[in-house]
Amino acid sequence: MTDLSNTAWLWVAKGLGAVAGSAISIAYVLPKGRREAAIRFAVGVVAGLVFGGATGIKIAAELEIADRLGPVETTLMGSAAASLCAWWAVGLVSRRLARKPAAAARD
Repeated sequence: MTDLSNTAWLWVAKGLGAVAGSAISIAYVLPKGRREAAIRFAVGVVAGLVFGGATGIKIAAELEIADRLGPVETTLMGSAAASLCAWWAVGLVSRRLARKPAAAARD
């Protein structure tokens, strides 16, 4: 496994970070059902893969630790954070949308 190129290691870090971010999110807010869990997990993984690198760079710069982290660590951290944020965002939006028809029915 040490024969992987740097690019391959970055993709592995993105994938692991994205999955870890979504998995950790389950501990904080349980989804209401399987459908919501699947949607939120998928969005979390995609967000981690797409935004993981940029998010990691931004977090490392804000915490002033960019010089102490390697690219794989930065990408892993960013992917997990992006996935975690996406999980929360999708959960918030889905629960707001679920309440909206009920509020309209009362009027």
